[in-house]
Amino acid sequence: MLEEKGYIEETINPSIKLVEEINRLKKEKNAVILSHFYVEGELQDIADYVGDSLGLAQAAATTDAELIVFVGVHFMAETAKIINPNKKVILPDLKAGCSLAESAPADKFTEFKAKFPKHKVVTYINATAALKTMSDIVCTSANAKQIVDSFPKDEKLIFGPDKNLGNYINSITGREMILWDGACIVHEQYSVEKIANLIDEHPDAEFIAHPECEKPVLLLANHIGSTTSLLNYVQKSDAKKFIVATESGILHQMNKVCPDKIFIPAPSIDSTCGCNDCEFMKLNSLKKLYICLKHELPEVMLPADVIEKARIPIQRMLDLSK
Repeated sequence: MLEEKGYIEETINPSIKLVEEINRLKKEKNAVILSHFYVEGELQDIADYVGDSLGLAQAAATTDAELIVFVGVHFMAETAKIINPNKKVILPDLKAGCSLAESAPADKFTEFKAKFPKHKVVTYINATAALKTMSDIVCTSANAKQIVDSFPKDEKLIFGPDKNLGNYINSITGREMILWDGACIVHEQYSVEKIANLIDEHPDAEFIAHPECEKPVLLLANHIGSTTSLLNYVQKSDAKKFIVATESGILHQMNKVCPDKIFIPAPSIDSTCGCNDCEFMKLNSLKKLYICLKHELPEVMLPADVIEKARIPIQRMLDLSK
């Protein structure tokens, strides 16, 4: 059943208080719960640490817990396992993947890389462990400029898998990195026309966007940054209203830290669908988290050689980001 569904299906007594049980099991098993900003608010609230990809990697690298429960998507849990090869890492649903990571199959990226043998490879953390083994260094949206700037100006670079983030980093660094043609389906679904109309409707609002968005969207933005950067920005800005172009889960944290401000999710091309939500992130649930922690399954497993090779570029990123 686990292999088929990606999670353990189990009937739970409706009288069980899931939050209390999760906290009890966490203490009993010496576990830490790491959650991304994009999961549902109730999952963020129960976590020991909530953050973006950089913060989560740093939290995974410093935890003393014996069991890591990753409430996010698969590549994030893989990163935690690579950083902690001797610890057990579990994920509520193994099918919580990533459209961006899946846009760069390892075999195709190998062929792509072979065309540019003199280039170093900078890989966005939203990638499979296999892709990380082919990388010289990993980056996140929070530290991508810092990572790219760490190379000599004349160093030839490949950046993947996100072409939108790569284009943005090229524009602010003056680089001409070779870009893999990959993208996040959530951040590619925003409608420039609808956003422009929304800005006109709310002239007192600031428009903030994640750099995974396409260039026409970013050109409208008052501020561009990672999810943590966006969260920090709304706290420091004097504005009382914001239009936000990234996955809607971040609005939970924004409303918590700025209850007196208004946050409007940026509209997608098809406003009738949930395109502003990551369907993979939303596979996580309180029930799945409880069952996952109870059985310590599903477990994220990687071959030892993959862990060894992928750890090198991740550690380089962590060392540069201290």
